[in-house]
Parts: sequence; C-alpha cells; structure tokens
Amino acid sequence: MQVPLQVTFRDMEPSAAVEARVREEAAELEQFHDRITRCRVVVEMPHRHQHQGRLFAVRLDLSVPGRELVIGREPAERHAHEDVYVAIRDAFAAATRQLQDLARRQRGQT
Repeated sequence: MQVPLQVTFRDMEPSAAVEARVREEAAELEQFHDRITRCRVVVEMPHRHQHQGRLFAVRLDLSVPGRELVIGREPAERHAHEDVYVAIRDAFAAATRQLQDLARRQRGQT
C-alpha cells in the first residue's frame, strides 16, 4: 500500500489485538490486488438496544487506481458479529471477493 493502513475504533476501547488482526487481514488483501493505494478500517460497536450481546460493525474503504471500494458489514441480525474477530473476518472476505472481481474485470475475464 502506498499510504499506511488506518485503523479507527468507534464507540469502543482501542485494542492492540484487534488492530493486529486487522493489519494481518489487510496485508493479505495485497495478494488479490497488488495496486491498493489506501486502506482505512473502522471497527465500531454501534449504540443500539440489544436483547442479546452487542454486535460489531466493520467498514473498509479501499482505493485502487481509478476505483474506490467501500465494504461495510453491518451487524443487522448476524449474531455471529457479537465476536469482533468474526466481524473482521467477514468484512475482509467481502473485500477479497470485490478485489478479485475487480481484477477479473480489469483483465477482461468477465
């Protein structure tokens, strides 16, 4: 990446372990598109009244030449996102799929 990764925590305490996981996942994204110029990640625990545990939301803003990709994994009804690591995994899996699709389109394979 040309610009260092930015990790932001909203409505929750920053965590070195969570940030380390985000950095690992972001490093793996470069395998799927080698021209990522910027990656911003927001990990948040929205203030919503829950009957169950609190859910996490993860948003990624990626820039590649000529494109901006926004990947958002809102908690909605996904109780799996009560675990911040599962929310991060799902968001980066969605980003991987979008980057793979973009790379295929750019190569003309679609």
